[in-house]
Amino acid sequence: MYIQQFFVDGLGCASYLVGCEGAGVAAIVDPDREVQKYLDAAQAHNLKITHIIETHLHADHVSGNTDLAARTGAAIYLHEQSGAEFPHKTLKEGDHLQLGNVRLDVLHTPGHTAESITLLVTDTMRAEESWLALTGDTLFVGDVGRPDLVGADAARQLAGQMYDSLFDKLLKQNDSLLIYPGHGAGSLCGKSIGAMRSTTLGFERKYNAALAPRAKTDFIRWDVENLPEQPANVKRIKDLNRRGPAPLGEVTPRPLTIQETIPYFQRGAALLDTRPKADYVAKHVPGAVHLEADDQLSNRVGFILPPDVPIVLLLSDPSEFRRVAYSLARVGYENVAGYLAESLDVWEAMGLPVTSGDIRDIEPLELNALLQSSNGDRPIVLDVREPWEYRQGHVPDAVLIPLGELSARVGELDTERPVAVICASGSRSQSAAAFLGQKNFKTVYNVLGGTMGWMRSRLPVSKN
Repeated sequence: MYIQQFFVDGLGCASYLVGCEGAGVAAIVDPDREVQKYLDAAQAHNLKITHIIETHLHADHVSGNTDLAARTGAAIYLHEQSGAEFPHKTLKEGDHLQLGNVRLDVLHTPGHTAESITLLVTDTMRAEESWLALTGDTLFVGDVGRPDLVGADAARQLAGQMYDSLFDKLLKQNDSLLIYPGHGAGSLCGKSIGAMRSTTLGFERKYNAALAPRAKTDFIRWDVENLPEQPANVKRIKDLNRRGPAPLGEVTPRPLTIQETIPYFQRGAALLDTRPKADYVAKHVPGAVHLEADDQLSNRVGFILPPDVPIVLLLSDPSEFRRVAYSLARVGYENVAGYLAESLDVWEAMGLPVTSGDIRDIEPLELNALLQSSNGDRPIVLDVREPWEYRQGHVPDAVLIPLGELSARVGELDTERPVAVICASGSRSQSAAAFLGQKNFKTVYNVLGGTMGWMRSRLPVSKN
């Protein structure tokens, strides 16, 4: 048996190649959109991809299943309750998929979604006992899948199903069972997923708070409370995965001259500037969206840009194009026209506008000093964390608007008044600050270190 994990930093998505080298066949489980890596890995081990299996329809990222099927001819498999509208084969509890000497046994483990499955993987050349489990978004390292991504109304029902899946099915397996989850640290599909990328059932039974012995009603209450913000574009991504994503095809760099980009901008395209912040501050195109080309790009873009807007990229280096394009495509941003191949110096020389400056980063002590002032510089503090985080302690008089609600509630804020955006550590606030900048707020501050930095500075905290 051969198994290989593929992990996407930032989104925290894990996918797998599992196969039998003797028979030369393999399955890909939960593929993301960058499918070439699966083809390369299979070729390196003389494996033919014959099965593409989804543990569920994902809500945080767009699948690469249709693209991979188009390139390999492999069939796509989903649980019969998925409601998928594209060609696929259905799975149900107790089904078996054979890959040479490797057997995949299907457990129906609803809870994160109604169609969620776990695959028990057995190397029949070694034993009839399952060696490992591909648990999708059911059981994570230190956590379990959240129940609310298909809708808040269904959360309690799904939480009850999660309890049954965990305690009546997964925890009936042997403690030696290796657990390979569908997500790791960085994912918003759980509350607090651990940084390790695999575990054992015995370790999770002993140390995973979700698996602590408790009544089902107590588990449901625990499972639906204190959930983090939902991934951006949840409904749209879920719908794309249900209808079947259009195959992305090969992503190749598309350089554009300044003259070629102007018609795109005239038709409403966005300029996404992914350079380091210092470069952006020194000089940028007015109205450009600034999001650095780091691991968080996939998580942040959905809070700032509409998903169907055409995008022109401004890159630090053309070699970054494929990585940035895949980061966008993973969350459904496929309309990338290309990248600006000429420099901002050329842009400026052509008489086109440039500006400098940016949303200002501010330390907690600086913010506190501004809050003590009596002139017009006193900002409103905007806390973009979740309500349960806010209740644990916040800057006095801070206004709570969770990041996921900001686009719908931005009208509650005065664009003329300075706004200091704060979250837990400074990540979410950076996304929120960029969004406010796009909405023409006059003065926007991003609080470095977030609420944790505020508390470390021993500044006053309210729990009202």
